Amino acid sequence: MRNIIRSTPMCLILVGTMACQSVNADEPTATRAHPLEPAIRYAQQCLEKVQALPGYEATFVKREVVGNSTVSHKMKIKVRHNPFSVYLYFENPHAGREVIYVDGRNNGKLVAHEAGLLSFAGAMDLTPTDSIAMNENRYPITKAGIANTMQIMISQWQEDARYGETDVKYYKDAKLDSMSCKIIESSHPQPRKQFNNHMVRLWIDNATGLPVRMQKFGFPRRAAETPPIVEDYSFLNLQTDVRLTDADFDRNNKKYSF
Repeated sequence: MRNIIRSTPMCLILVGTMACQSVNADEPTATRAHPLEPAIRYAQQCLEKVQALPGYEATFVKREVVGNSTVSHKMKIKVRHNPFSVYLYFENPHAGREVIYVDGRNNGKLVAHEAGLLSFAGAMDLTPTDSIAMNENRYPITKAGIANTMQIMISQWQEDARYGETDVKYYKDAKLDSMSCKIIESSHPQPRKQFNNHMVRLWIDNATGLPVRMQKFGFPRRAAETPPIVEDYSFLNLQTDVRLTDADFDRNNKKYSF
């Protein structure tokens, strides 16, 4: 069986279903293996691969619901795992905006600056959860990067695995830009108070085994409607053979505009 799935303008994927498992909502999950268990184990293996990397660079494309709005951003991202460090350069919107955060430095604050006419305000030091920093973000910068996003997804799957009424599907040969990916998709056919999302998708690059896209969808208001995107995070052009140093996360770096 082959299906075509169109999820966002950035990609059109043609996939083949590998397997499908489900559990009833009223069937005790303790008496049999939950279909999410293999997915969780695989996701944890992917997470370990990411955590083993000293750092990476990528094009980070995100689309997420913040308050009552859906916000989209495209930016360059650098992540170093020890100490946890993030550098962001915004491409669209807010072109030229830069943000740096390093765990344990700058009194726990991020530093950010705008570009263009707004640059007159200069650099701002903000706590990661400050209302200005969170204005267009679902999560603080302390949760940025592939590993943190994976941990959030795994935690949701672990919570969902406490209940039944879960379908899990596996797809292969999905296309994300130039990458060939496999997809693990979990879904719940009916809205229940214990389920935060209707559907969750994890995309893994077939060439590297690294997770490159994480998606969450809400329950549609009507059966015929497309499930609305709640979170969609893609890490494109992923480069793991980079040597990131303190200079990559220093506001005094002459390549930056702080």
